Amino acid sequence: MTYLGLDIGTSGVKALLIDGQGAVIGDATTTLNVSRPKSGWSEQNPADWWQAVTDAIDLLKGKHPNEVAAIKGIGLSGQMHGATLLDGNDAIIRPAILWNDVRSDAECRELEAALPTSREISGNIAMPGFTAPKILWVKKHEPENFSRIAKVLLPKDYVRLLLTGRYVSEMSDAAGTLWLDVAKRDWSEALLGATGLDKSHMPGLVEGSEVSGTLKKELCQRWGIEGQPVVAGGGGDNAASACGIGAINPGEGFVSLGTSGVVFVSNEKFSPNTGGAVHAFCHAVPDTWHQMGVFLSATDSLNWLAKLLGAEAAALTSQVAEGFSGPGEEIFLPYLSGERTPHNNAKARGSFTGLSHLSDAKTMTQAVMEGVAFAVRDSQRVLADAGTDIKTLLAVGGGSRSELWLEMIATNLGMEIAIPQDGDFGGAFGAARLGLIAATGAEPASVCTMPKIKKTISPRADLKSAYDEQYERFRALYGAIEEARNQ
Repeated sequence: MTYLGLDIGTSGVKALLIDGQGAVIGDATTTLNVSRPKSGWSEQNPADWWQAVTDAIDLLKGKHPNEVAAIKGIGLSGQMHGATLLDGNDAIIRPAILWNDVRSDAECRELEAALPTSREISGNIAMPGFTAPKILWVKKHEPENFSRIAKVLLPKDYVRLLLTGRYVSEMSDAAGTLWLDVAKRDWSEALLGATGLDKSHMPGLVEGSEVSGTLKKELCQRWGIEGQPVVAGGGGDNAASACGIGAINPGEGFVSLGTSGVVFVSNEKFSPNTGGAVHAFCHAVPDTWHQMGVFLSATDSLNWLAKLLGAEAAALTSQVAEGFSGPGEEIFLPYLSGERTPHNNAKARGSFTGLSHLSDAKTMTQAVMEGVAFAVRDSQRVLADAGTDIKTLLAVGGGSRSELWLEMIATNLGMEIAIPQDGDFGGAFGAARLGLIAATGAEPASVCTMPKIKKTISPRADLKSAYDEQYERFRALYGAIEEARNQ
């Protein structure tokens, strides 16, 4: 028996196959493009997700036909928050508005003004990235499209509809819509009403490790699958990644250095801190919650600088590692796309300070890496304000290949960071694990285990005071720059 994980990301779809012991058999990846028709907008055609999914499974079948035939469970992971609007015939009304689209900033304020208890119910500040403000924007600016809405689905749940014929979401992804009563793990009529919708517009809800439906017979025939595999609820990309990395028990977490950055920690109870712009969501396993600090430009900041300099990001970070001795004069605020944690400011922008004639590609790259490290520290700070103690922290994402970057982060956090042995522990792997649990009834803790650790990065005690001082400068700069920008 084998199990398939599908991760519907922003830049591509990954299909990953595991065996009954959780070992990876193979994977296939297809690409996606993002449309940016106006400044601050970010959209995709949901039909492209489905094409990418079918192409990825076709590729996987081509490489592993016998193993694909033996699939018994499928799990889904996906980019969160995307507003996929369907009419009564399941036709796509308009392009999906994605997680990194910031057009609905004004609607966030309108939603909270209309429902003063929104933060208490959802456990989160209304942010443009979330789904609910996007619907208010559609209601205001595209009333004809709003009037046609029969269902609103998240990206992976649109794929689920085409896989199973069922409208279903699960708790971790649903928590990111701003329509879920996160403590009760159910849709909130009050939050839905504030955006002109009700429960009839929502999919049903299951836990991420539960069965949400079965694969359609015609798709089983297309891929030569024997029987009809169950499709698990799955998880939002970060919750699914936590299942892949084994961070499902209280205090277990990871730091992700991808396009955006995340500090993720599992909780035994609902633990919001809206004052610090912490995300408080349900986990993808039952009776568990999680918190996240999310910053929008992690490796994206480094890639932006590399593009400006006409260089490769890896080459720049390697250059910084040569003779590294601690923070320099330059400071970078990594708010190229606005910021979530801790500022909740879609209009925040990145900046360099401390530049001189001595500033060059190396010093500016170091400042970018340190700016991202300080953003991680900001998330740790506001998680601590919510009473959260992070016991273990693993590193994932492309940026974690730089040990110097992890050392900067470890020094700022004052805690060790573990690097897993080489392997794939992302959303597709976590989704496959959830598919296995749904198909077999296994206990999540017996499947979602942590990987073997290749190396542990320790804080640099000799650099602690220097980074403490630099971090305080970093924090002061945001307020000073915002004050000047708003005059």
